[in-house]
Amino acid sequence: MLAETICSAVSAAGLGIAAITAFRRRFLTAARIAAYALIPLGLVMTGAVAWAAETAFSPMAWAGFGLLGAAWLLFLLTRAVERRRLRRAEAAPSGEGGRPAAAAAPPRRAVPPAKEGGGRGPAAGSGDQDDFSDIEAILKKHGI
Repeated sequence: MLAETICSAVSAAGLGIAAITAFRRRFLTAARIAAYALIPLGLVMTGAVAWAAETAFSPMAWAGFGLLGAAWLLFLLTRAVERRRLRRAEAAPSGEGGRPAAAAAPPRRAVPPAKEGGGRGPAAGSGDQDDFSDIEAILKKHGI
């Protein structure tokens, strides 16, 4: 009786941790934690102590086997997703169409081209340089 209570409490705590992990959008880890958490409950529900006499006709035992199967399926699912992500990560550096990832996007200009005849008057070019030197000094100050 005490063993069943302890296993049930451990399972409940594990499922709570899995829920918190899923809330943090770490679904793969949450599914794995849930799989581990279902094992003690599944073992309790199978009735490991009187397994030989009661397992064949006990709906609770079959439900426990079902939970163990669900935990096993969660392990397999998380493993398959993990392998798929690793394959995609290995293929990602080459980029799409055989081009390197760095060449996929055109480079952005740091300074917009100067407007002729408009803007802030004839001293706009020299004022822009002073503005950017101030910004550069601030960024250097913060280590960026």
